[in-house]
Amino acid sequence: MKTTPLQKWQSALKDLIITLILWGYYTIGFVVLFAPFYAWARLFSTDVTLAFQRLNARFYRWFFVLLRWLVPVCQWQVDPAVKTIRGAVMVANHLSYLDPILLISFFERHTTIAKQRLFHIPLYGRMLRLSGYIPSSADGPLAEIMLASMEKMPAFLSGGGNLIIFPEGTRSRDGQIGALNTGAFKIARLCNAPIHVVYIQNTARLFRPGQFLFDTCSANTVRVEHLARIEPGYDDADFSLKDLMAHVRGMMETRRLQVR
Repeated sequence: MKTTPLQKWQSALKDLIITLILWGYYTIGFVVLFAPFYAWARLFSTDVTLAFQRLNARFYRWFFVLLRWLVPVCQWQVDPAVKTIRGAVMVANHLSYLDPILLISFFERHTTIAKQRLFHIPLYGRMLRLSGYIPSSADGPLAEIMLASMEKMPAFLSGGGNLIIFPEGTRSRDGQIGALNTGAFKIARLCNAPIHVVYIQNTARLFRPGQFLFDTCSANTVRVEHLARIEPGYDDADFSLKDLMAHVRGMMETRRLQVR
């Protein structure tokens, strides 16, 4: 059925209103509802990093509760196996800004790699540091943060924490799996940690790269799938980081072709 100009206008208005509500929660809601808890954790918690990670997970969890309620035409299918991941390097494809905050919402003990420029934003950058997040580049004053994070990583993972990484390094504009960066796999080898491969589907249909508005009127199903747990033989004589990366990328690409 052809969409009339009135229906297009109504859809656009709905997109705008819901987007403003969601971003309102993300900004004003953070200050009003969550900032006091972060302040309390900073002043009185015996483990500030863990407290901040838990608060981050809960903040994003409520963001997605609100999103699901406001956009019922979008269905969500999350593989239960994803939420059981512990003590691992988790690698996933990257389609939308929603991807990292969605995965963070699943795990109270987590860390991830954030773009270097975010660490220079007043207050927000400080929160990233206190959350134990890792800058994507170790240039200048961030080198110390990177070094400290790597020193703590083996204990963090062995204690059940998850490192969430999108090895493509940027969002895919066409859904194809880009070349993978070596960082996630080098960290996994350094920590002798298992790798869990996760595949995300259709988040870009809900919130497209480069767009301000959420698409709140189009039927959609966001899926998060657990593709594999890999325990590489890092100490084997024939171990190859290049082969490991090719294997992981091949899994993601195979899944992309299956669901296309």
